[in-house]
Amino acid sequence: MITIVRTDSVHPDFVNLVKLLDLDLAVRDGSEHSFYAQFNKINSIKHAVVAFRNNSPVGCGAIKQFNSNSAEIKRIYTADSDRGSGIATRVINELEDWAKELGYERCVLETGNNQPEAISLYQKLRYTRIENYGQYAGVKNSICFEKVLSPGK
Repeated sequence: MITIVRTDSVHPDFVNLVKLLDLDLAVRDGSEHSFYAQFNKINSIKHAVVAFRNNSPVGCGAIKQFNSNSAEIKRIYTADSDRGSGIATRVINELEDWAKELGYERCVLETGNNQPEAISLYQKLRYTRIENYGQYAGVKNSICFEKVLSPGK
């Protein structure tokens, strides 16, 4: 059974899953990892979720304010043993619901060319590619997406 718990960035299971995410990204990003890592600190994230399968943490994600009407999705991760089982979709759906509850009208996110699974997932969830924003503008390896959130639930 999968359960999703809303929390913040100090939840120990969220912290541990993000460490695993960072190890994976260090390999995928190679020499560019330190550039991306500077934008992925979790110390000030107020809205995070952890997915549990039978009380064991298997996935996570977070949102933070991007601008007055947009939330940025951050730190999406699913444990290797649970990839392909719908965990990331459940996490993102929960984050989108939470973003709507907080009054946001859209979500934005950044991923990299070296994360083809993430790109496929975001496209499947109806995220549309947009021009790279903020610190990712002009970064060849970055791919940015957005999704307008439907009103209500």
